[in-house]
Amino acid sequence: MAEQGKPFASIVHRVALRQWLALTLVLVVITAALGYQNGLPQLDRPLYDQFMRLNWRPANDDIIIVAIDDYSISQLGRWPWRRSLHAQLIDVITQAQPRAIGLDVIMPEPETASANNAQDNDDILAQALRASNLVVLPMVTAMNGNAVTSLLPIPAFQHSARTIGHINLELDADGVVRSVFLKEGQNGVWWPHFALAMAENAGQIGIAAQGAHLGEQQSTKATHWHSTDASDTFPNVRAATEIGQWQRDDQIHIPYAGSSGHFRSVPYVSVLRGEVPANFFKGKYVLIGATALGMADAFPTPVSGTSGVMPGIEINANILASLLDHESIRIATSAQTMLLSVVPVLLALLSYFLLTPRLALLLTAFLMVVTAAISYLLLGHGLWIAPSAALIGLTLAYPLWSWCRLEAAISYLGQEFMLLDQEPHLLPESTPRDGNYPQGQDVLEQRINAMRNAARRVRDLRQFISDNLDSLPDATLITDSGGHVLVVNQIAKDYFNASQIMDITGAFIPTLLATIGPPPSFDTAANHAFNWPDLLDRHHLSLLADGVPVQDQRGRDLLIKSAPCHSARQVLTGWIVSIIDITSIRAAERSRDETLRFLSHDMRAPQASILALLELQGTPTSALPQQEFFSRIERASRKTLGLADNFVQLARAESETYRLEEVDFQDVVFDASDEMWTLANNKQITLVTDIANGEFLTKIDRSLMARALCNLISNAINYSPAGTCITCTLGYRQKSDGDQTPATIVCEIRDQGYGISLQNQTKLFQRFQRVSAPDQPKTEGVGLGLVFVKTVVERHFGSLSFQSAIGEGTIFTITLPALTA
Repeated sequence: MAEQGKPFASIVHRVALRQWLALTLVLVVITAALGYQNGLPQLDRPLYDQFMRLNWRPANDDIIIVAIDDYSISQLGRWPWRRSLHAQLIDVITQAQPRAIGLDVIMPEPETASANNAQDNDDILAQALRASNLVVLPMVTAMNGNAVTSLLPIPAFQHSARTIGHINLELDADGVVRSVFLKEGQNGVWWPHFALAMAENAGQIGIAAQGAHLGEQQSTKATHWHSTDASDTFPNVRAATEIGQWQRDDQIHIPYAGSSGHFRSVPYVSVLRGEVPANFFKGKYVLIGATALGMADAFPTPVSGTSGVMPGIEINANILASLLDHESIRIATSAQTMLLSVVPVLLALLSYFLLTPRLALLLTAFLMVVTAAISYLLLGHGLWIAPSAALIGLTLAYPLWSWCRLEAAISYLGQEFMLLDQEPHLLPESTPRDGNYPQGQDVLEQRINAMRNAARRVRDLRQFISDNLDSLPDATLITDSGGHVLVVNQIAKDYFNASQIMDITGAFIPTLLATIGPPPSFDTAANHAFNWPDLLDRHHLSLLADGVPVQDQRGRDLLIKSAPCHSARQVLTGWIVSIIDITSIRAAERSRDETLRFLSHDMRAPQASILALLELQGTPTSALPQQEFFSRIERASRKTLGLADNFVQLARAESETYRLEEVDFQDVVFDASDEMWTLANNKQITLVTDIANGEFLTKIDRSLMARALCNLISNAINYSPAGTCITCTLGYRQKSDGDQTPATIVCEIRDQGYGISLQNQTKLFQRFQRVSAPDQPKTEGVGLGLVFVKTVVERHFGSLSFQSAIGEGTIFTITLPALTA
């Protein structure tokens, strides 16, 4: 199976590369085609409008709008007003010495003279126009059948105004005004735009089409704008310059400064009444036009906002501001748009092949944001590159690539699961598989079943490993090749949890072992002391197999072993670390060593004395009297017998089996007292028993417990001066109210002896340790009696304690569980 993985993985890699190349080619072609035709207008126009609203800039202070607003209509009456009012307004503004005046009022027909005026209103306005020599009047186009014709002011105004300018606006397919043609004309006669005429009359700008004044014949061929939008608005617009056709040139996209009300504005009637300061219009561009609801030529614009439309006079103010500020928006060429569209898509596709899916997704989102941001920033600098082609390409790229990879992954996993399902299982199964699938299942169902079986087998195998780990008698940890813990058994968890280490999984094994204690000081090589990281070094396999001994902070002896784990290809995949508690083994070794010392010294000394006496007795000159000789032989033999008896009794106390029986503990106390009475009497010590009324039933090994009491009484006799008293008391420890613990039997051996110093109390229950003060009489013994007593009491689930003070005596207390009725 492993050998088949290599060629199959190579095939998968080649398939992935081919899929990536095919997807890249398709998406780049689609994106380049969309970019070449400057994206999709339906998507780009909303983005353009939103970016335009964000590209706010301050209004030009040199532009002022005199608004024919609702307030002025309420003061001057219904529209149209007498043209003499316009003349009066122009006179007032002209006196303030503005740069230019634009009267955005269409007047293609003469006005009937008022019966109350001697002079015709048209003549009054024409005279005012001539006197000002700063006024630009508007002209519009009109449909004359199927032909487009110009609609000019009446001749008197044409000859009196400074310039005539067209106020036509370009409506896109969605009805929004985003651009305007600076020149429009017919039969070789061109009119500049209304705003351009104002700027040129003030001598502020010069554009490429200089000399585009009213009535001037153009000798050069005009550059025509080809657009379905233009043909929809003007059916007679053609690419040629045939006689009678309407022509347009110098299209610019309007860089709106702000929404409606952005430019300074004053009411028409306020200027007429002189309510505006005289110098307010000095050096300014004054636009006069309608803003009142119901009469203004209002259009939707990118910056109209919630109002939805913007009056034509304000659109002209924005066009004039862009001309004065030398601001314009140029549409990027097809090559520029194509480049901006293709590059982010290529970067995204390259990341799919090199990065993880999550990083690739984040990079795709980042590229979409960057593409939109670049388009926005370039718009602020006068260049519009439509981002929709790039955004569409990025939007399609990740889902398509994910689908390709997901399809490949599902195909690969399906084949692997089916092969795995056909292999024999390592563990017994309740429903064996024969590798065949039911008839009628399609490929997907077969793969799902194979995956279900494989997943079940993996779970079974993991549970099997987990159960085996937990059944091991030692703490076991499995790590990865770097030494980080992956799996631990319950014994290991309990061990480290006892040391307040809760987070074991993922921990670094040398760090965990450092909490146990420092490593041993033996050298693993020249000039190299062993450290815990060496457990993960294959150069120390022989040492690791034998184990590294260490003692933890709780005094337990441990042996730490480490073994490497390898894959089927013999690649190191991890380590198995075992922590073996050898405290009992070390204790047994120490006990063995103490026993050997005991046998080699204490048991050997009396036997050597007997042999020496026999040698002396064989020589007449050194022979002892027979009675003394036998007395010494007897003492040495009895000492040897006593030592052997103590050792045997201790070995029996430490044995596995006790012969337990139900006993009244006062009988045991009486037996021990009777046995020790002779020894106490010989030393003139009074032995007293103080036993409470009742029975003291407990379950004990009677002979061992009697021997333990004898040892305590014997010690009390040996370490007490003559004429003192030893008291053996027996009673129950009373339980407090609410205490649910069983009752306990308490037996105390109290003497009036020499007492035990604090220094000797610490080694009282250690093997072969004998304690006495320098001024005390010397007693026989090897230091096993109290060890025997403590062992017997604790094996009966009891406890042994003592209290002692120099010169006051010692109290040994035995507590044992009592039998409940």
